[in-house]
Amino acid sequence: MKPNTQQLTELTTQVRRDILRMVHAVSSGHPGGSLGCAEFLVTLYQRLMDRKEGFDMDGKDEDIFFLSNGHISPVFYSVLARSGYFPVSELATFRKINTRLQGHPTTHDHLPGVRMASGSLGQGLSVACGAAQAKKLNNDNHLVYVLLGDGELQEGQNWEALMYASAKNVDNIIATVDLNGKQIDGPTDKVLDLGSVRAKFEAFGWDVIELKEGNNIDAIIKGYEEAKAKTGKGKPVCVLLHTEMGNGVDFMMGTHAWHGKAPNDAQLEEAFKQNPETSFGDY
Repeated sequence: MKPNTQQLTELTTQVRRDILRMVHAVSSGHPGGSLGCAEFLVTLYQRLMDRKEGFDMDGKDEDIFFLSNGHISPVFYSVLARSGYFPVSELATFRKINTRLQGHPTTHDHLPGVRMASGSLGQGLSVACGAAQAKKLNNDNHLVYVLLGDGELQEGQNWEALMYASAKNVDNIIATVDLNGKQIDGPTDKVLDLGSVRAKFEAFGWDVIELKEGNNIDAIIKGYEEAKAKTGKGKPVCVLLHTEMGNGVDFMMGTHAWHGKAPNDAQLEEAFKQNPETSFGDY
């Protein structure tokens, strides 16, 4: 039985603790975007995706996910571990020497759950399109999910992939854009204004769903059920997910300052007060 909203909320709190502990332990990493996507990734893996036990790179006969904005690896690793892909205790090795949990996900260490290296931004949508077409060739009716950052859309390769997906009727893909309005150098509209992301995706021939409450688990479930219902109808599907960078830690919210900065001891303690340990337990 899939977890209910209360269980998903509790797990999200534990994932936040994982994120904070991981980046604090090595004084490096990207907590802001990771915290902002915690509700989404927990809900995706625990409730929305059709997943098989174990892991194989082919991902045949199951839904698969690609993380394009690979710097939010802390949330990705935490959700993978908490979803049974590898031991939760391995989270303690994040960004350390000889770890499988590098700062950006890689494939050469064969970490279960990771299907592409995503250190360089802008490439995930292209990979996801290829995987989606492979599923069609294999008569596999499952879906391909991919997560992009809004600042990442400033990379040109995304727009080639957007055009390709529409032209080739790649209608078994759901691309999510994390619209938190912030990137490492400041607000996205100040660094390089994206204008209307919705209008751009629609102009490229995509079906678009806009989720204003991207940190609300019930809204996420409802929005992605709607997105899934739009697949298989000749057009790729995009979900514009409005999130808050640093969500769940008040002093990290409303600013880009925590895009790539780890909390110190006092800040970690304050963040933990806002996110108490849950029944899932710390690693």
